[in-house]
Amino acid sequence: MKAVLGILIVTAGIILLEAPYLLGRKLKKELCVFSILLTFGATISILMALGIQLPNPQDMITVVYKPLGDWIFGILQ
Repeated sequence: MKAVLGILIVTAGIILLEAPYLLGRKLKKELCVFSILLTFGATISILMALGIQLPNPQDMITVVYKPLGDWIFGILQ
């Protein structure tokens, strides 16, 4: 639970440092992207801190490209 609290404190600190700059310069698109990426990163960090198993992105890539690779190797043999 301490790790989750630490992640939330660091995330809040990042927001307090970066958001005023982006708002002051009226960079709304950049603020939107910043918010999405920070939320995504904080969520993944909290899930990892809680010990929840997350899927490996390489597994999905393997599922998608393995049939194509097998087909190409079949043609080349």
